Amino acid sequence: MTKRSIAIALAALGFSLAAAADDRLARFDGGIGVIPTGSTNTAVRGVPAAGQIWVISRLSADVKSDGRTATITLDGRGLLLGAGNAVGTTNNARVFATLFCGVTEHSTDSTPLTGGVALEPNGDFRINDELTPTPPADCVGPALLIRNVANRAWFAAGIPKL
Repeated sequence: MTKRSIAIALAALGFSLAAAADDRLARFDGGIGVIPTGSTNTAVRGVPAAGQIWVISRLSADVKSDGRTATITLDGRGLLLGAGNAVGTTNNARVFATLFCGVTEHSTDSTPLTGGVALEPNGDFRINDELTPTPPADCVGPALLIRNVANRAWFAAGIPKL
C-alpha cells in the first residue's frame, strides 16, 4: 500500500468512527413540571396538560438513532403531585415519553393501563425504550414530554441541551 492509500483508509476509518459515535439525535438536561391553568395555552404541541400541578426534581434523557431505529434513555427523579389532597404522591401514575420533532410525535410504549412505566413512590422512573415511529435523522425543534398513560396528558417537559 502506498502512503496515500493508507492515509485515505485511515481518514475513512476516522470518519466512520466519528459518525458512529455521533448518533445522538437529541439530549435533555433538566425538567419542568406542569402548572395547568384550564386554558389551551398549557397544551404543548397539541397535548393537553395534566389536571393538577406536577413537579419534577431532575430529568435527563438521550435520544439516539442509527437511521433505522431510535432509542431513548431517560432518568426522571421526583415526579410528584405539587398540589391537591394527594400532594407529594405519584397518585399511582404510569408514564411514557414522547419526543416531538417539529409537530411529529415519536413515543415509547403508551398502551393504556398496561404500557409505560410505573412511578416509584418517590416519583423516580427510568425509561429505556424505542421511539415509534422512528424520528427523522434531523430532529428540528425537539421537545420531550413525560405523559400519563391513562389519559395521555403531559406531566413534565425536558429542557433541551444545546
